[in-house]
Amino acid sequence: MYTKKVKDHFMNPRNVGSIENADAQGEIGNPQCGDIMHIDIKVENGVIVDIKFQTFGCAAAIASSSMVTEIAKGKTLIEAEKLTNQMVADALGGLPPAKMHCSNLAADALHRAIQDYRRKHPEVE
Repeated sequence: MYTKKVKDHFMNPRNVGSIENADAQGEIGNPQCGDIMHIDIKVENGVIVDIKFQTFGCAAAIASSSMVTEIAKGKTLIEAEKLTNQMVADALGGLPPAKMHCSNLAADALHRAIQDYRRKHPEVE
């Protein structure tokens, strides 16, 4: 059973799309369930000023991606790196145990985008 918050983020996802000339990108997929998540970030002075996602997956995957973008936007890279799958699930009011892997993917896609940014901009903390 999905919470109202999960349903809201699935039916009305925030920050969907891509960023032209994104500073970094992260992508992850789970071949077992078929979910694929792609995140673009724009960073200024070490802060994520814009973030967009494109997800192919179930309601929980889309809701988790949407929530990750809401949480990460406006955060420093250091703050965003601390985001965990449990934080995503908690922000959504919980996920069914069989869908917890969806929040893992969303947090992992964000972390990959941050790693990509750090690889391209080693001078930024």
